[in-house]
Amino acid sequence: MGKKKKGSRFDRIVLWGIVVSVVAITLLLWGPFQKMRKAPERKPPVAGKKQERVITAVIAVVIDDLGQDLKPAQEVLGMPDRITLAVMPRLPQSKKIAELARQGSREVLVHIPMEAKVRAEKRDAPGTLRLDMTPMEFIAAVNEDLDSVPGAAGINNHEGSALTENKQAMTFLMSELKARNLFFLDSLTNAKSTAFSVAKEFGLKAAKRDVFLDNESDRPAKIRKQFDELTRLAKQNGRAIGIGHPHPATIAELRKWLAKIDDEGIEIVPVSALVK
Repeated sequence: MGKKKKGSRFDRIVLWGIVVSVVAITLLLWGPFQKMRKAPERKPPVAGKKQERVITAVIAVVIDDLGQDLKPAQEVLGMPDRITLAVMPRLPQSKKIAELARQGSREVLVHIPMEAKVRAEKRDAPGTLRLDMTPMEFIAAVNEDLDSVPGAAGINNHEGSALTENKQAMTFLMSELKARNLFFLDSLTNAKSTAFSVAKEFGLKAAKRDVFLDNESDRPAKIRKQFDELTRLAKQNGRAIGIGHPHPATIAELRKWLAKIDDEGIEIVPVSALVK
């Protein structure tokens, strides 16, 4: 009897040992097996981190003719992209707009009025550069224009189909721009303009306008077509410069265009990024 009980106890101990070993081995193997079966967790996106955009072209958009009233400039400054403001000299709000633009880290050009072959207005705008000026009068007018829009990075011409064709006048102008380390954007109101070539002779950074956005300022469909042309040229050449004005239809179409170009791989840059 005693031997039988001893054997049974030994058998139970062995059996429990086997059970414990099996359970232990199962637990050891189950963890890695579960990890293998479990799909990898997706990390939640980091708050505020945008998917990296692929930039295929850059565009500079210039809004001309600012300076008379604050409201049009404030509309442009309220846009999220880096639109360049071209401010006319010696107007009631010229200095204020330049100051607001600097506060908003926006680029400013002095939009200098120049003599045209056919005037759009009945009288010359304040600060207009004319062919009948003496060299001293011309240079004084240029400097007064530049001083009235402080902090500008460069200039572009308002009208000027007559003046930009005159190489001597452009020589006087570019010599003053060189002294102030300013660049020149040719609005190209005359296909025979000498402004760009003279600027390059002086070693200035310069560029030419590619598209006028709103020659027909009361036709939104036409303005939209011009924005499309600006996009097409940028994609074709890698870059483009468009010039518009603070007309209600232009501002409305500009907002629509800005809302969709992100998806087209286009970045808005100041004009200074495109002059060379």
